[in-house]
Amino acid sequence: MIEQFINFVIRPPRAEYNPDQYLWEKEFTLAGKTYQRQDLELVNARGHTLQCSHYLPSPLPEDTSLPCVVYCHGNSGCRADANEAAVILLPSNITVFTLDFSGSGLSDGDHVSLGWHEKEDLKMVVSHLRSNKQVSCIGLWGRSMGAVTSLLYGAEDPSIAGMVLDSAFSNLYDLMMELADVYNIRLPKFTVKMAVHYMRRVIEKRAKFDIMDLNCLQVAPKTFIPVLFGHANDDQFVQPHHSDLICESYAGEKNIIKFDGDHNSSRPQSFYDPVSIFFYSVLRPPHVSKAQKLEKYYNLGSLRIGSDESLLYEILASLQSPTTNAASSSSALPSISTEASVSKLLSEVAPVTAAESMVREIMNGYDEPVHDELAYAKNEPNGLTEECYSCASSTRESWGRCSSLALSDEDSFPEFKGDDNNSEVFATPQGSMREQLSDPKADGKNQKKKAKKIKSDRFERLESLSRRLRCCLLRGSAHRRHKSLS
Repeated sequence: MIEQFINFVIRPPRAEYNPDQYLWEKEFTLAGKTYQRQDLELVNARGHTLQCSHYLPSPLPEDTSLPCVVYCHGNSGCRADANEAAVILLPSNITVFTLDFSGSGLSDGDHVSLGWHEKEDLKMVVSHLRSNKQVSCIGLWGRSMGAVTSLLYGAEDPSIAGMVLDSAFSNLYDLMMELADVYNIRLPKFTVKMAVHYMRRVIEKRAKFDIMDLNCLQVAPKTFIPVLFGHANDDQFVQPHHSDLICESYAGEKNIIKFDGDHNSSRPQSFYDPVSIFFYSVLRPPHVSKAQKLEKYYNLGSLRIGSDESLLYEILASLQSPTTNAASSSSALPSISTEASVSKLLSEVAPVTAAESMVREIMNGYDEPVHDELAYAKNEPNGLTEECYSCASSTRESWGRCSSLALSDEDSFPEFKGDDNNSEVFATPQGSMREQLSDPKADGKNQKKKAKKIKSDRFERLESLSRRLRCCLLRGSAHRRHKSLS
């Protein structure tokens, strides 16, 4: 039995896998963007070769450095455990580096040390990333053994931007004593203590580390890196009070999240969303320039919507998934809730396409300038006919088409429910003036039938576009109001 416990600490089941089957492909697509997996080998201070992978955009921008998160796996884990981290972080312009620690996966070494020697492996990885000019700041994300590894290393390197620690144990000796109770080892306490002390000597001889040195409560009060703790409520292996103890003694900015599950269960979206926001907040990944984003939308023919192009950018940007920019509004540690899940963002492979197709649909056929028609608001308020403002589709019909890009009007704006209210709320300026104008003389209708039909078609498209943009403005305002109240 004692030998089993010793192997449980220093030689747990080792992950054996084929990188081409269990890791992301050499080139893959997420959220409409292409990424690549670069495999490499590093040699640690003990001479062990570490198998590593770095997930990056493809192609990698030459003039921009990107932040990187190093994912640290658990005692029986490997690089494949970072697959979900790549899905969550890559769309936010955060690269992901992962490795098989010494004694784990495909790397060299015979034993694991639950964080002690892994700390030196992590130091080698960080040193490699620091030498890469295309890597800016660095964050750490660890689970179980990887969380302890991250905390032990973070206590020595205050330049780390932030850490996510999932299911860290506070003290290895206390954990071993607890596991004796969890597995119903019916022995007197003093006998268990003697067995643990015997295991300590054997482990120190075989794996070259002292289990008494693995005490996170000693380093937590001296660590000031922003941290987000996570722990499953039903974890019986490393019980939740371990994270509570570390969090209480931690000196830096901290937050803790509890979620359903056990030690080895898949993490819920309610944990991944705060992780994404946290890393976005502490790493500050670069934004895609507005000029690049608006290249498709600024060229709207001769149509002009106001004089502020940034307003048009905000409107069109709101047609994309709200989670794309949700994290940018958080400059402090979240507490934490989000409007939409990261998985929803990833499921929308090309959200910009919908907005682009809408603009193209509206602007299709605008071969002639429309400045003369838009001048009615100032120069010709009394000389326009009703037909110049007529629109074949009703307000609700136009909003129904817009709902294919967002939500239904009643779902998005419950305060505007009602048949009449929607027509007033989403009415365009052209539509409002149309209702107030009186019927012009019917003499010229037959003579200008063709010209009026052209104007009617143009303003039908213009009014539909105006309605849709107004819907998006109201939707964005409601989203910002909700965030300011939360």
